[in-house]
Amino acid sequence: MQIETNVLLFELALTFYFIATVSGLIEIFRGKKGESKVALYLAITGFVFHTANIAVRYIESGHIPVTTMHEAASFFSWSVLVLFFFHEFRYKLGLLSSFIMPIVFLLMFSSAIFPREVKALGPALRSYWFGIHVVLAFLGDAAFAMAGGIGVMYLLQERNVKSKHLGGLFRKLPSLQTLDEINYHLITLGFPLLTLAMITGVIWANAAWGTYWRWDPKEVWSLITWLIYALVLHLRLSAGWRGRKAAILSIAGFAVIIFAFFGVTLILKGRHVFM
Repeated sequence: MQIETNVLLFELALTFYFIATVSGLIEIFRGKKGESKVALYLAITGFVFHTANIAVRYIESGHIPVTTMHEAASFFSWSVLVLFFFHEFRYKLGLLSSFIMPIVFLLMFSSAIFPREVKALGPALRSYWFGIHVVLAFLGDAAFAMAGGIGVMYLLQERNVKSKHLGGLFRKLPSLQTLDEINYHLITLGFPLLTLAMITGVIWANAAWGTYWRWDPKEVWSLITWLIYALVLHLRLSAGWRGRKAAILSIAGFAVIIFAFFGVTLILKGRHVFM
């Protein structure tokens, strides 16, 4: 009965995310000046079902559900929404849902493709470092995902300004300065989270396997991701790379994260993979 409930909750969340994504995309091209909150309310409803789904899997397995590709992709999308709601209610970024919900839905859709069985933790994962490490890692990646969405918003708004299309979409999007500041805020949020995730990861690895670093593909690409965002922050602070350059780097960085999340796990072999 738990499995049936679990599946139902997931499908409901996926459905509401899909409708929210479509509604958000329609909002971009809607001619009216006012902003609709339909996509936001749909996303909130989906998030409630999604949270219940994760809770059921947690109760059933006894651990944070991130040990399979289905669970990991689902938890990734959930983490993105946690940060999305925080920024939406704090900063009122207008069409933010139109750019973030496609990311959330695609992550959930990819989650739906993978097998949904609940698996017990392997011996190496039975550590209190497990929960700390994965929560930090997913929240860090979620911040970078948000930064990628903000980067797309920035490029669209910059195009509106340069082409002098100062109606419609221009009025719905935040100013370039606001988008640039939020982009920077998200990267400065994600970078320390990723750093802490890597630190807790090496401590956990030493406790589980007797070595801090094994040059596992997942570890290597986590390091590459960390170096990319360290470079982004360095270029911004020392070379003044803001605005368009920062937006492009944010989008490129998120592309690397997606490859590290899906590509490394599915293509490259190593211990640090979702089974």
